[in-house]
Amino acid sequence: MSEGGAAKKSAGEGGRFLRWAYRYLAGPAEGVQGAVQGGSAEAREAWKRDLAERKRYSREQRERRRAERRS
Repeated sequence: MSEGGAAKKSAGEGGRFLRWAYRYLAGPAEGVQGAVQGGSAEAREAWKRDLAERKRYSREQRERRRAERRS
């Protein structure tokens, strides 16, 4: 502990003003519609399609590597 009895803060931690600004000015994301769910329905569907395509590609690559090892 430092001389004043308080623990020394790291440089990136910020001070009293930054904590206040974050708490009262930035606020939680709950007030924004769709912030947690990922935006619009179209964006969610596009994300799901992309995820399915990535899984399909990964599955094909694993099968290809497995076949190469067998031959």
